[in-house]
Amino acid sequence: MASNPVHGLPFLPGMSFKDSTKTAFHRCQTLGYRNGYAVVQRPTLGIGGDRLQVTQLSQAELDDLASKAPLLTYGQPKQAPPAEFIPAHVAFDKKVLKFDAYFQEDVPMSTEEHYRIRQVKIYYYLEDDSMSVIEPVVENSGIPQGKLIKRQRLAKNDRGDHYHWKDLNRGIDITIYGKTFRVVDCDRFTQVFLESQGIELNPPEKMALDPYTELRKQPLRKYVTPSDFDQLKQFLTFDKQVLRFYAIWDDTDSMFGECRTYIIHYYLMDDTVEIREVHERNNGRDPFPLLMSRQRVPKVLVKNAENFPQCVLEISDQEVLEWYTAKDFLVGKSLTILGRTFFIYDCDPFTRQYYKEKFGISDLPRIDVSKKEPAPVKQESPIPEDKDRRFVFSYFLATDMISIFEPPVRNSGIIGGKYLGRTKVIKPYSSVENPVYYSPSDFFIGAVIEVFGHRFVILDTDDYVLKYMESNAAQYSPEALLSVQNRVRKREGPAPELENKQTEVDPGVQELEVLIDTIQKQLKDPPCKDNIREAFQIYDKEASGYVDKEMFFKVCDSLNLPVDDSLIKELIRMCSHGEDKIDYYNFVRAFSN
Repeated sequence: MASNPVHGLPFLPGMSFKDSTKTAFHRCQTLGYRNGYAVVQRPTLGIGGDRLQVTQLSQAELDDLASKAPLLTYGQPKQAPPAEFIPAHVAFDKKVLKFDAYFQEDVPMSTEEHYRIRQVKIYYYLEDDSMSVIEPVVENSGIPQGKLIKRQRLAKNDRGDHYHWKDLNRGIDITIYGKTFRVVDCDRFTQVFLESQGIELNPPEKMALDPYTELRKQPLRKYVTPSDFDQLKQFLTFDKQVLRFYAIWDDTDSMFGECRTYIIHYYLMDDTVEIREVHERNNGRDPFPLLMSRQRVPKVLVKNAENFPQCVLEISDQEVLEWYTAKDFLVGKSLTILGRTFFIYDCDPFTRQYYKEKFGISDLPRIDVSKKEPAPVKQESPIPEDKDRRFVFSYFLATDMISIFEPPVRNSGIIGGKYLGRTKVIKPYSSVENPVYYSPSDFFIGAVIEVFGHRFVILDTDDYVLKYMESNAAQYSPEALLSVQNRVRKREGPAPELENKQTEVDPGVQELEVLIDTIQKQLKDPPCKDNIREAFQIYDKEASGYVDKEMFFKVCDSLNLPVDDSLIKELIRMCSHGEDKIDYYNFVRAFSN
C-alpha cells in the first residue's frame, strides 16, 4: 500500500488529502520564443507544481477525437504525434500577391497635358504582411520611375491599423501616403489564393492609358506588297545566286586611254549590280576593290524639267522609268553604266545555264576581244636629224677595237668630234655568256654595223682598206669583195675620161691641170687630201663624184678651206657641173699632202 510521502497517510482510491502547508500556487510556463516567434508549449505540471493526473488534450485533438467513431482496440492505444508547427515566414516564403493599379497625377505647368496617368504594380508579401509599389520604367519618359514605395507595412488609417491581404480586391481604391491608387486587376496566383480564403473578387477593369503618351506614339507603317510580285519569294529563291559576266571598257580613242578588263556581278536576289576591275601584277594602277559598289542601276530616266539640276547625288525611284534587269546582260552586247560603255564578251557556266533555263538562250559563245599587235614597222631613220650625219669608222687590227669620229658641221646643231672611243663592240643577238665581237670581215661597203643600239651603214673606204681586202681576200665573202671592186671602178672612172678629153678634145682640161698645179705650189700649209675626200664622200651616197653646191660649201667651211681665195674660186667655177653640182674629185686634187 502506497503512503503519502508528506503525512505518511495511506493513499486509497476515492480518498485525497490536501497539503495545508503549501504556499506556492504558480502556473507552469507554456509560452516561449524561438527566433523571434512565439512558440506554445504543452503544460507538463499543474498549479503549484502538482503532477497532472490526466493527459491534457488540445482543442484540435479533442475535435479530432470527437469526429472519430469508437472502435474495438486491443491493448494500450498509441498516442497520436502532435501536429508539426510551421512558422509564417516558412509557410508563405516567396508567396507574393500582385495587383495592377494606377494613379492620376496633375500637371499644372504644361499646355499639352493637364494630368498624367501613371501605371504601377502593388506587391503584398504574405510572410510578413509588408507591401511595396513599383512603377515600370518607360524609356525617355523624363520622370523618375522604378520603386515608388519600398517594402514595408503600410498604415491603413490614423488609428495605426495596417493593410492586410483581406483588404485588397479588384476594382477598389486604396490610399497610401496621400496618393489614391485604383486597383484594376491581379495575377492568377493572387486570384486563386484570395478565392481559397473565401474572398469574392470583383470583376477586372481596363487599365487607364496616359493621353499624352498615346499622342506621342508613331502610327504603324503599313507595307503594301504588289499582288504580282513577291520580294520575299525572290530573296528566298535566288539567295546567293549571282550572274558573272566578263567585260571590257575600250577607252583607246581618248588621250592616254587604254582597254581595261572588268567583272560584272548581277545579284538575282535583289536585281543589284556591282563592277570589279581585274588587276594585273605590275600594271601601274592602285588595286582599289570596286569600280561601282552593289546597287540598282537605272536604265531609262524620266524627262527632267529644264531647271532641274543634271548632276544629283542620288536618284529616287520616282525619277526612274526602267531599271536594268538580267535580260539586258547578254554576251556580245554593250551596256552604258555610269557613262562608260562595257562590252560583255564572256560569262561563267552558271550564267549560261541560267539563261538557257530562264530565257531559252543556249548559244552564248565566248567572243575573242584580244587585239593583235600590228607588225613592227621597219624604221630607216627614226630621228630626222640623223639622216644627214656622217661618221668615220676606224678598226684597229692589233686590238680588234673600234672608234667612231663625226666630222663637225657648222650650224647643224650637233657637236662633232669623237663619237665613240676605242672599244670592242659586241654583235647584236649574241649572248652575254659567249659574246661575239665585230671582226675585219664584217666591214665592207654596204654593211650594217650596229653599235650599242645605233645602226651605221658603211658607204665608202679609204685606199688602205682596199689594199688590205685585196691582200686578205680569203677573210671576206664574195659579195664584200664585189662591193669594193665596184667602188674602185666608180672612183677611178672619171680620171681616164679627163685625160682623154685633155689630150684629144677639151682644151679646158689643160687649164684645170695648170690651175691645180699653181694652187699646190702656193699653199704653204695644205690640208690632208684624204681627209677632204672622205668628208665629201660621206655626202656622196651614190659615189658619183659630185655633191650639192650647198653641201659643198658646208664641208669646206667645216674644214676651214680658203674658198675666198681668187684661185680657189676659179677652181670651184671650173669644177662646177651645172647649177647645183660640183666635181669634188678634181677639187680635192689641188690639195696635196
